[in-house]
Amino acid sequence: MRRLSLQELPRLLMVQAPDLVHQTSRIRHMERDLGLPVKAATLGMLFYYLFFSNWLHETNGVIDATGDAPPREGEWDIIRRFYLVYLVANTGAAAMFLGMRQLPVRWIQRVVFHIGWIDALFLGALTVVTGGFDSVLYWAFPGLIIRNAVSNSVASRQIALNLIVTLCYLLAGVVDRSANQWQYQLMDLTLLAAIDQGPQDMVTEPSLRLCMLILMTVCCYGVQVLFDKQRVAESEAREYMLRQEQLQATGRLAAEIAHQLKNPLGIINNAAFTLQRTVKEGKTITQQIRIIREEVDRSDRIITELMGYARLSDGKVERLDVAEELDRAIDMVFPAGAKYDVKIHREYAAALPPLLMQRSHLSEVFVNILQNAREAMDGKGNVQVTTQFGDGYMVIVTIADDGPGIPAEKLSKIFEPYFTTKEKGTGLGLAIVKHNTEIYGGTVAAQSELGKGTLFTINLPAKTIMKLRR
Repeated sequence: MRRLSLQELPRLLMVQAPDLVHQTSRIRHMERDLGLPVKAATLGMLFYYLFFSNWLHETNGVIDATGDAPPREGEWDIIRRFYLVYLVANTGAAAMFLGMRQLPVRWIQRVVFHIGWIDALFLGALTVVTGGFDSVLYWAFPGLIIRNAVSNSVASRQIALNLIVTLCYLLAGVVDRSANQWQYQLMDLTLLAAIDQGPQDMVTEPSLRLCMLILMTVCCYGVQVLFDKQRVAESEAREYMLRQEQLQATGRLAAEIAHQLKNPLGIINNAAFTLQRTVKEGKTITQQIRIIREEVDRSDRIITELMGYARLSDGKVERLDVAEELDRAIDMVFPAGAKYDVKIHREYAAALPPLLMQRSHLSEVFVNILQNAREAMDGKGNVQVTTQFGDGYMVIVTIADDGPGIPAEKLSKIFEPYFTTKEKGTGLGLAIVKHNTEIYGGTVAAQSELGKGTLFTINLPAKTIMKLRR
């Protein structure tokens, strides 16, 4: 069991963005189905209060000796103008949400992000003129945080938006407190004696409310992480069954094709051999018979390889740990009893996601590459094996040796069947590596330079539907 370092913690808490269909569904339900009616009602009420009512005279302002709350007219003028800009922005966003089926998902995601910080900014402006830290509008800030957590499936955007929401509340309270203190300084000190509550008592301690907003930001992200892990687990279970069924179907099909073709080829080969022994004259006939036999032999080798696909149905898909499979392959290729003069340098990243594969397939990939490295180095040298987490939920494995390298003109052919640079090689090892990697949606590539060794890079998706070769 490997110990995780603090550097690995962010990766453990990383949320895998759901597929586009799921993201679109979340935005549609939150922003269009629920958000548009609520926001329309809110904008309508604000329009009435800002332009047709005396609401501004009833907000929490600086109380003078008569008990009235004089409004800060300059601030309210700014709020009215801001409201009109805010109304236009939300009208445009609403139009995009209503027609979101005809727009790219990335456009909608950007609209959700930008309208989120605009909402926070406008709510902060209203909070300034309705009491600051004591404003009743504070309870709208947790609602914004929850809305952002649902609508923004990308972790970085979600956290950034919710921190902006918290910052807007903090700035609103600070601006309100500064404005009140400035008004108190302008008031006659003799009037302050008639006021029951001094300026130091007007604003409650904001720390608790700020902590609550920050805690909600963290909790919303934590809940999303938990839901993401559950979603990935359910998806893996479905993919496990699908891969197993695909492998079994592919194996049965390959075995049937190979069986149906191998028997006729055997009959043709035997007939050609008998005919060749019977015919004693005619070099042209003998030559044509030899060509027939050679082509039959080549077809037989291809079918023999195809029969290997039948093994797809023999094994079962498992959750494999990359590090454990690499260690197992290294022990097979470089057993301790053989005493090869080869130093294995391991550098495994922690907390890598498991691979849904057959163990035999993954073992063949690692063993064939490591065996090629051992033979290229003639049993002595250095092998560097590393694993890391890549974009798109990919696991990247690199295996490098300091052998003689591969000539540039041969490098592009090393994954082709029956191509080999060794005297006794079959030319199938790296072809099997390529095949076993690609059927799971992965890739394999090689880089080499004469005198400087060879580097193989294997990309294996931790979650992807298996691809069938055609």
